[in-house]
Amino acid sequence: MHSGDVYHRRGDGLASAARRSAFAGSWYPGEAAALARDVETYLDAAGDVQIPGRLVALVSPHAGLMFSGPVAAYGYALLRGRNRLRAVLVGPSHRAAFDGIAVHGHGAWDTPFGEVPIDERTAAAILNADPALIDAPELHRDEHSLEIQLPFLRHLVADLEIVPIMMGSQTPDAVDRLSAALARALSGSDVLLVASSDLSHFHPAAAANRLDAIIVAAIERFDHEELISRLEKNPEHACGGGAIATIMKTARALGADRATVLRYADSGDVADGDKSRVVGYVSAALWTSEKQ
Repeated sequence: MHSGDVYHRRGDGLASAARRSAFAGSWYPGEAAALARDVETYLDAAGDVQIPGRLVALVSPHAGLMFSGPVAAYGYALLRGRNRLRAVLVGPSHRAAFDGIAVHGHGAWDTPFGEVPIDERTAAAILNADPALIDAPELHRDEHSLEIQLPFLRHLVADLEIVPIMMGSQTPDAVDRLSAALARALSGSDVLLVASSDLSHFHPAAAANRLDAIIVAAIERFDHEELISRLEKNPEHACGGGAIATIMKTARALGADRATVLRYADSGDVADGDKSRVVGYVSAALWTSEKQ
């Protein structure tokens, strides 16, 4: 157990730990007021972002907040005014090597804004939808790809519950299994899907922008098969490409019929101005033109 883990009681009488914020104070401010200022700065710069329908899913980057925040804000601006939200977060594993798909199925995640509880009922439904999915909170302990989504989510939505899901492998089979499990478990539910992924890494900006344009175009066309095909040919296109493909396929099954790329930039655009070795970021919304 990491120091700082806080144990609370679950409804079944078993103790579970609130996952501590592994990157608060380094990748983003660890003090609530400072974090709120940063998040609001990014949201204000994004301005009034709207889509003419019901939001089903977001694609959002996951670098340190000073890098990814200005791009992520374009998607999260769509949540302004939301009082309650259940969000299913899917991202890649950078630190824990494992095959399969790891759900954090119980407890809570700590943030500088307070704890965010796991939606345990939805997590259980997802786990029950496919035996290949495992309940493995320990695999999430040191990963940033999902944690970095919480400053926006928790700042904007006071009544927030999450289901964190991490892909150890991002093969087409993993995409198919996870998207099928999510579609079965979430059918008829009011949830937001979030795919966490950066795009190409550490190329000169001109080369990175060319690589990233291929993935951005596949997202804009709402074509998860093209995305998977591109990633199989060149995995360097995106570190969380499997998560994007999974969420695209799931969102389609849950009724989304439109995709809007809200913002693309690279790290040289949004942070230090260094264009020699950049990381690409995209924010996109998957939505349905049919009103609930």
